[in-house]
Order: sequence, then structure tokens, then C-alpha cells
Amino acid sequence: MSKQSERASYTDLAHQGLKNAPLQKGLRGIQQRYGQGALHIWDSFADPSLRKRVKTKRESTLAHLDIVLEELTKNIEQRGGNVFFAPTAQDAVNYVLDLASKKEVQRVVKGKSMTSAEIGMDEALEQAGIKVVETDLGEYIVQLNQDTASHIIAPCIHLDRKQIGRLFHEKLDIPYTDDPPTLTQEARKALRKELLSADMGITGCNIACAETGHISLVSNEGNIRMATTMPKIHVALMGMERVAATLDEHASLLQLLTRGAALQKLSTYVSFQGGPSEKGSPDGPEEFHLVIIDNGRSKILADSDFKEVLSCIRCGACLNICPVYGRIGGHAYNSPYSGPIGAVITPLLHGINNHADLCKGETLCGACKEVCPVENDLPRMLSVLRHKLAYGDPQWNVTPHNKSEHRFFRLWSRLVRTPKLYHLLIRLSGVLQRPFLSRDNMVSKLPGKFHGWTTTRDLPPIAESSFRQKWLQNKIASKNVVRKGQKD
Repeated sequence: MSKQSERASYTDLAHQGLKNAPLQKGLRGIQQRYGQGALHIWDSFADPSLRKRVKTKRESTLAHLDIVLEELTKNIEQRGGNVFFAPTAQDAVNYVLDLASKKEVQRVVKGKSMTSAEIGMDEALEQAGIKVVETDLGEYIVQLNQDTASHIIAPCIHLDRKQIGRLFHEKLDIPYTDDPPTLTQEARKALRKELLSADMGITGCNIACAETGHISLVSNEGNIRMATTMPKIHVALMGMERVAATLDEHASLLQLLTRGAALQKLSTYVSFQGGPSEKGSPDGPEEFHLVIIDNGRSKILADSDFKEVLSCIRCGACLNICPVYGRIGGHAYNSPYSGPIGAVITPLLHGINNHADLCKGETLCGACKEVCPVENDLPRMLSVLRHKLAYGDPQWNVTPHNKSEHRFFRLWSRLVRTPKLYHLLIRLSGVLQRPFLSRDNMVSKLPGKFHGWTTTRDLPPIAESSFRQKWLQNKIASKNVVRKGQKD
């Protein structure tokens, strides 16, 4: 996403997504294959109770998160690793920048990490004069295009192979081709040079295990493994909730993650890291640093309405089934986290008023809950967010988002509880609608602030007779028939 589009509104970016033909094709493909595929997996899963058991374990781990993180820290430090707890995004950025300065880091290679995007890690490193190269193929393409990811698992779903071919021709100085294997090979050549010369590797963390003191990195590409073993320093950025208490919980989460993300029993590469390489080992970093990031998560954890969202394992399944994301794509969310999970976590991390459109943009159809590996009730949390936007909430620094809308619905509430006024309004509306009826007797254009209801659809007109009136008429007619029969 360009700097210009970063300043665009949710509505403008959604319209751009609707007009993006490659994006629309990609979204149809991923929703038909992965969205429906995940639902089929859960319906036919050999262990149908696994999701509920894992959710219970996640809730228990989150309830004792301080103890679990302390155990993780102890086990990593015993192996020679370093652990830093960052209360804010800036604290995490400063730690990595200080480390890079002390070690005279000039080149950084990165594995796929939404947490690094959340805290603005790439931008901070580049401003410090450090070259940063994404090694995940999709993220690498997005970086070359000076763009942002549009999907958690498929970052460049908004680009087709012809666009990627032109991009590689321009940025890598190679002959134009739109052959995917050839393009992949060219990216591999370019990335291999970066990996061999990098001073530091930065990754995210899919799941950490407190019992064993390691983090897991899941991928279908080998680049993330090289990014963690070839540079002398490996820094892992981890949201503080991304930890399992036991190896058993870790194994269960891994099963759900790979199935929810890519319909796989196990991803091609699952790497375990937890400290520097042993003496004499030809592979592995000389230093390992785990940065555990709060950045608003403690506040979410303390709120009974929202702590459930921290159970999310970032598989992207909710994006693959969501009818809203499936039409507008990820850029409209203006966040590393898109789709239903983004519509909940982004407002909580960066301000509910700041991202009100995300809360209001989802349909609440429930598909995301049905497909979620840990059965997070995102529709419920979206409803709570909407309630806070309607009435305000000092705890979350929320002010009523639309006071005129609030006043309108308060008035509407009184009207529907006052039958005489309500029926009078309906009869009056039936008269007032006549100038707005089209030739096919539909309301095609409403005035003023009501125009949004008819921008993309026509509305049926208010009926000349209400259901209540017809019911009373039928009731009277039925009585007359009975009386007539009795007389006869």
C-alpha cells in the first residue's frame, strides 16, 4: 500500500479493493479452497473435541500468563538466550535498535512477522540506516512493490503473476517473465545473497513453549530457517500471549494452526529455536534474543469481554471465510491484522474510535467463529465494540462515534414503544416516499444521510397496508363469515 493509500479511509480502500481484478480473483480462489476446506476439516476431523480442549487450555494459560512467561524466560536463559519484556512497541523497537548499534549491524534479514509490522520494526531499522530484506517470498514481493500485505498467510494475493513479472524485471533487472517457477528461482538467487551477508535475522514467533523454553516458527518455505541460522544474531519478536504452558498444549496448537492456515497436517518447515548454537556447531546464531511484547495486550487480558481474542493463533482462517474480507481484501483494514480478527484486535490495540469502521464493517454472520480453530467468538466481541462506540466507555477512552446516529436510534426506540406514534409515522412515511419511487416501484435514492441505504441497492417501498392492518381486516372478515354461516 502506498503512502497515499495509507491516508485513505476504510470506505475508499474498500472501493479500491472491489475494483482490483487480480485481488478479486485471488480472493475467490482462497475462499473457495481454504475457507470451505477448513470447514470441511473441522466437520470430518478425527478428534472433534480437540478444538474445545485447546480453547480450555488456552484460557488456562492466559489466566496464569505471568507464571507461564516466567517459566519460558527461565528456560531460555538457562540455554544462554536473552529475554526482554517490552511494555510498549517503542520499547521493543529501542531494544532491537540498541542491539543493532552495539553489534554494528548493517544488514537484517527477516522472516514473516506481523508483530514486527505492528510495532513498525522495518521502518525504524531503515531510518537507522540498516538495510532490511524480507525473506518470505510473498513479503519480499510486497516489499519490492513498496506495498503492504493484504492477507495474513498470502501477503501478495492482490498481485497477479504478470504484475510480479514486471516488478521483478524492474527491481531485479532480469528479463520479463510471468512464469512462477522462474520468478521463484530469481527471488531465491537474490535472497540467498542477502542471507549470506546478513548480520542479524529477525522473526516472529508462531508458538512458544514455556515447559521446554523454545519458540516455534512455521512455514512452507526454507527462508525462515536460513534467516534464523545463518546470521550471527537471531531476534524473535513475540506477542506476550503467543505461548503454550506445556509441550502437549504446544503440539495441539500446532495441529490446529497448520490445518486452519493451509489445510495441512504439518507445514513443510517447523523450526524450533531457544538459544544460541552450541560450541562447535556449524549452524545457528551466536546470540538469541526473545523480545516479548505487551503493547496493549495486558489491558485486553484484564477485560472479561475481550481476553478471549488473545487465544487467536493467527492462522488466517477467519479471513478465508469472511464475506466482507472476501470482497474488499486486506488493505482496507489499514493494519497488519485484517479480516474479522483485525476488526477486533486493531481497535483494541490502537484505539476503538480510531478504527470504528472496522468494528462496523463486519456482517456478524458467525462464519469466523465456525471456522476458527480455537472457536473465538469474534461476532460477540464485535458487538461489544459497537456498543462501546454507540454509548462510549471511559475505560477504553471511547466517545460515542456518531452522536446524531445515537440520537436517531434513541428516538426510534421511543417510537416503536409508542404504538400510536409508530403507526402514524409509518403512514406518513408511505406518503413521503412517493417522490423517491422509481419506475419499477422501488426506492432507488434516499435523500441526505439516508442515501447510504440506496447507494448499492434498491429498497422495497413501505406497503400501503401494514401487516397489522391486514391482520385486523382478515380477522373482521373471518368473523363476518362465521356470523353469516350461523344465520344460514
